[in-house]
Amino acid sequence: MRPRSQLAGPSVLRGDDEVLRALLRRRDAGTRADGNRIALAVSGGGMRGAYAGGMVHALQETGLGDLFDAVYGSSAGAYVGAGLLVGSGRGSAHIFFEDMACRAFIDPRRFPRRPLVSLDHLLDDVLVHSKPLEWDRLRDSPVPLRVVATAADDLQPHVLEPTTSAEWKLALRATASIPLLAGPPVELHGRHWIDGSVTEPLPVLRALSEGATHVLALFTRAASELRRGAGSGPAPWARALDRIAPGLGMMAQEAHRHAPVLAILDDAAHPSRADAHLLAIVPEQDVGVRGLTTDVPRVRRAAREGYGAVTAALRRVRAEP
Repeated sequence: MRPRSQLAGPSVLRGDDEVLRALLRRRDAGTRADGNRIALAVSGGGMRGAYAGGMVHALQETGLGDLFDAVYGSSAGAYVGAGLLVGSGRGSAHIFFEDMACRAFIDPRRFPRRPLVSLDHLLDDVLVHSKPLEWDRLRDSPVPLRVVATAADDLQPHVLEPTTSAEWKLALRATASIPLLAGPPVELHGRHWIDGSVTEPLPVLRALSEGATHVLALFTRAASELRRGAGSGPAPWARALDRIAPGLGMMAQEAHRHAPVLAILDDAAHPSRADAHLLAIVPEQDVGVRGLTTDVPRVRRAAREGYGAVTAALRRVRAEP
């Protein structure tokens, strides 16, 4: 039987609440051994990741955070997913407004002489001192984190395969690196990699292709913004990227990159969907956080919106007869 879709309004994404029901059954049973493969796919988007951070904070607090069989993430989504897998859902939310909404991380004055975004600050300071990431625990996690990055040679998305703690740190740098904007390509296993969200901002189709029976997709854009589509023209930094690799700047900023995922969410009979259950959780409202936003109160609101979106979805499911 095809999954039943719901549409609560013109700007709300379709979805199948069976994904949450399956997670709740696992929680109540205390085991993942139910014959399903439940995947979490987390969207990228720079500081928009605060929305997804709030969402995984809520998933962990409600006892659902350790019930997935695989976690997929691009760019900021990979960092949020890593936080969830090492048991720091709260940190995945708070890191954005406590540690990243600042000039140490994002400073337009550095551009174009140096990268506008400092991944060194994030990886070598924040994730070492303020919110330490246990790299060994991430490496040994029984639930795999599937980090998506874009190969610089073919501009195609691929899943990285780090095997050591040092390589995991390189993988998380790679999935967030954009020349000029956030640093040069990162070398890993003989290839050079850049931001995964450039080519695959939300790895739902990848999760399905790898056998997921249920996918929970966490968006970092409100539904109204997703439906609105791309903006009017390329930003200056995007034009600079196009001079490095023709087409890269346009790929890096276009909202239509989400179109394949929206298509499969909108169509329960989509051929790529088969009989899988899909549910998208989106921020309840757009609070104005974009990829480079450093307004602390606004970023904090984004994390709260994400948290509220998950708790609202769970209330809806629990209220079912």
